[in-house]
Amino acid sequence: MAKSKKLEVKGTEITIFQESTSDFISLTDIARYRDPERSDYILQNWMRNRSTIEFIGLWELFNNPDFNSIEFDGIKNHSGSNSFALTPKRWIEATNAIGIFSRTGRYGGTFAHKDIAFEFATWLSTEFKFYLIKEFQRLKEDESSRLNAEWDFQRTLAKVNYHIHTDAIKENLIPETLSKAQVSFVYANEADVLNMALFGKTAKQWRDDNPDKKGNIRDLHLSSNWWYY
Repeated sequence: MAKSKKLEVKGTEITIFQESTSDFISLTDIARYRDPERSDYILQNWMRNRSTIEFIGLWELFNNPDFNSIEFDGIKNHSGSNSFALTPKRWIEATNAIGIFSRTGRYGGTFAHKDIAFEFATWLSTEFKFYLIKEFQRLKEDESSRLNAEWDFQRTLAKVNYHIHTDAIKENLIPETLSKAQVSFVYANEADVLNMALFGKTAKQWRDDNPDKKGNIRDLHLSSNWWYY
């Protein structure tokens, strides 16, 4: 599982982690805002509501191709009665849900995709949901600013390395008698030798293959592999 991060919302610590490109938030932590000793009971009380089941079922139908819609219909039809009860474990096992899951261990609990977590927070407390969203947005803005700073640094580093490469070409490969056109040809040729070695294609081939992309071949590989530098 990806490394978790913490938010503090109205004195309650909320665990968040990212799996692939999706953010998941601890429902257990959100429930502790209402009652730290009975978070499981609060969560089950929310899940027995028909409106809750309709929402999380709709989310699964939209996002999960393996969702068991037949079991979902059965659960939905039984919801609303006084005897109806639903736990996260039963929901997951019966419907093959992916929007909610439980995790054991020291940092365990029930987690949900942010869409579902915000819905739970709405049921629990409108005020708490408001501050949860604000703190979540602040976290994402901080992450975006950090990534932009790292991208700017790596792009600058790539430019420095490129200039080192071109300076080496100038000092070692270009005779003083060449014309400007011939010098440009040498630069382009040596750059494409490097591009072929690193990326498997020349700059022109990359532009022909990617007419809608901005930047150049180095930018593309830098943005997808910056953590290797």
